[in-house]
Amino acid sequence: MSTPPSTPHAHPATAAALSLPVHGMSCASCVGRVEKAVRQVPGVAEVSVNLATERIHIQPAGPLDTAAVVQAIEKAGYEVPSQTVELAVEGMTCASCVGRVERALQKVPGVTAAQVNLATERATVQGSATLEALLAALDKAGYPGQPIDTQAARAQAEAQAAHKEAEYAALQRDFTLATVLALPVFVLEMGSHLIPGMHHWVVGTIGLQNSWYLQCVLTALVLLIPGRRFYTKGLPALLRGGPDMNSLVAVGTLAAFSYSVVATFLPGLLPAGTVNVYFEAAAVIVALILLGRMLEARAKGRTSQAIQRLIGLQPQTARVQRDGQWVELPAADVQTGDLIQVRPGERVPVDGTVLDGQSYVDESMITGEPVPVAKTIDDRVVGGTVNQTGAFTLRATAVGSASVLAQIIRLVEQAQSGKLPIQAVVDKVTLWFVPAVMAAAVLTFLVWLVFGPTPALSFALVNAVAVLIIACPCAMGLATPTSIMVGTGRGAELGVLFRQGEALQLLKHTQAVAVDKTGTLTEGHPALTDLEVAEGFDRAQVLALTAAAESRSEHPIARAIVQAAEHEQLTVPALSDFASITGMGVRATALGQRVEVGADRFMHALGLDVARFAPTAARLGSEGKSPLYVAVDGQLAAIIAVADPIKPSTPGAIAALHALGLKVIMITGDNARTAQAIAARLGIDEVVAEVLPEGKVTTLQQLQATHGHVAFVGDGINDAPALAAADVGIAIGTGTDVAVEAADVVLMSGSLQGVPNAIALSKATMGNIRQNLFWAFAYNTALIPVAAGALYPAYGVLLSPIFAAGAMALSSVFVLGNALRLRSFKAPMAEAAA
Repeated sequence: MSTPPSTPHAHPATAAALSLPVHGMSCASCVGRVEKAVRQVPGVAEVSVNLATERIHIQPAGPLDTAAVVQAIEKAGYEVPSQTVELAVEGMTCASCVGRVERALQKVPGVTAAQVNLATERATVQGSATLEALLAALDKAGYPGQPIDTQAARAQAEAQAAHKEAEYAALQRDFTLATVLALPVFVLEMGSHLIPGMHHWVVGTIGLQNSWYLQCVLTALVLLIPGRRFYTKGLPALLRGGPDMNSLVAVGTLAAFSYSVVATFLPGLLPAGTVNVYFEAAAVIVALILLGRMLEARAKGRTSQAIQRLIGLQPQTARVQRDGQWVELPAADVQTGDLIQVRPGERVPVDGTVLDGQSYVDESMITGEPVPVAKTIDDRVVGGTVNQTGAFTLRATAVGSASVLAQIIRLVEQAQSGKLPIQAVVDKVTLWFVPAVMAAAVLTFLVWLVFGPTPALSFALVNAVAVLIIACPCAMGLATPTSIMVGTGRGAELGVLFRQGEALQLLKHTQAVAVDKTGTLTEGHPALTDLEVAEGFDRAQVLALTAAAESRSEHPIARAIVQAAEHEQLTVPALSDFASITGMGVRATALGQRVEVGADRFMHALGLDVARFAPTAARLGSEGKSPLYVAVDGQLAAIIAVADPIKPSTPGAIAALHALGLKVIMITGDNARTAQAIAARLGIDEVVAEVLPEGKVTTLQQLQATHGHVAFVGDGINDAPALAAADVGIAIGTGTDVAVEAADVVLMSGSLQGVPNAIALSKATMGNIRQNLFWAFAYNTALIPVAAGALYPAYGVLLSPIFAAGAMALSSVFVLGNALRLRSFKAPMAEAAA
């Protein structure tokens, strides 16, 4: 759905996007360098790198060479690990087919290995090639293929989890080793300064020079073994002219170590009074930064748990009917149209429609609603939801990538990979931040060397190292993506899916919520809402007779009455006579009784006085409902009303929106009288009625001019233009695919309750991001001058490089810990329900 020129935002296409993992990034400056390198590859339109997920997302402008992208990333000093994709291949009949398929796949740029299994008709491909390129190669070779999405997604999630686990284990090992080696160095050197008498003890036992020799050996081991990662990554980045956080640590620790080595072995080269060693600074800095990295890796692993949980919801097996027998098969082998048995307590294997049996199904993983939903014949069930006590048979309607669960996972990944407008500012700052810090360190060194007190060289070195170490922009790079990951993941758990990550930021600014009526505020279909019987008549009998009289009609009102009788499990009697009276109603005979159903004018024509139902008729009129009357054997028996009923959750949702300080506006094509009646019942602030679909966009633009940022909530095809034109389009997930595709946010529960939940989550997430950015920027802004020695002239205060390293490590841990608080976000509607 294209967005009109006057709309405030557009919805970028994502169909041909390329997504690759990138390893080796440690800070926001790395993100900027990867993006800069990939933008220079021909065919690249947009690039977005997420530090928290360690992935790059590329929107092509035309033909794109994946191998060139990988080469650009690797040339910038980062790694694109091999991915494994599993494909179902059709048309293979013999071993020669296998060979042709393997050769076709191996020729695709970026493929490192391809194995084909004729028995399972599957191909396993490793490398960095895109799924589109692999499928195109199979088509060209004459063997159509399709991705086994669930398995591939599970494998990718497991690989990512294994990578994070391995990274954490390596950091834990290196930190432990660095601590063991650095502790004696710290005790020997800092103990001599802090503990009275220890300096004399060291001199009197092992000797000062021997102490320095021991510190030199231990520190060298720290730098060479656990600290090696900083030099193998940081120094090449520095030589390429793109220094990163590793470069800061490498230069700072090498400077401290090299100076100390000269002071230990060649003291005559240094000016008098400057012969000091700083082995403990280099060793402890490495240990502390490894500690920060270790805690960071552990926290980053927790930010992506929402997607891992979603992928884990897909059952591994299904009980499928094949050749008249029920057999256990891998869920990936289920095909559309298969019959599947679901037993009590099992997860539903795939999306389908119930053919036989009934039960209650817990759909909270999809909708966020905790109450199990009754399922019977013809009802739809979703793969991954949990069956309760009953059993049923379903026919598979959607498997693999077409399933609801697969779509949810794609939407969450898509939102997590996006960048908010606020992130653009951070990226511009951090790209130049590290070079600026290195320049500040050089300036600090020169100022202290020229103007500093004796020993000036020692002061210059210590303060320059402190500036280098404290200024790592890790916290800046993690501030936004980690909050987006946790926020969108929490939203998915509540049944709120952000199709565009930027909707998280835009929703916060919403000042008014415009809602469609039919299917959004209401159930979207007519139903019997009122039935009041006259004295002497039985309600069940009157409803059964009325349903019998209406059973021959295809009018929606007639169908609603029949469905109401069936829902109450009443037996609808057969007709012996039926007539439709134009402009009046219907007349029929059932069970030997004459039944007439119609408006008040029909009753007047029959000579019946409807005055006894006048109060009820007045109430129904005030609610926007048109009353009908029922006569049985010439006597007035009942007054009934059929209308599109308001969803039970709607009044609470409207109240919650008002509690958030938002105006609520109804836009509907329905008549003004009905719309005003519903608005009065719900407390809606403003009504725009009798609007044609094309008029909704114009109405929205007028509301934006009046109220500011407006979110629109709808569910139908006719709502798609308005969903695209609104500042934020919110689609009811039970609506049409067109509406969902045009929206920024999808509410899986089909309930308006998701709207205040989404807005509250947006405010919580953006508040979390602002806290993170404030901490990251304020921390660097405040502490770089302190590290440079700005407080020394007035207060005699200097910041030790060791404390600088500790503060730097804690800043990233703080940002990640703050982002993880969003996992405990409580939806306002959930609180109200509790």
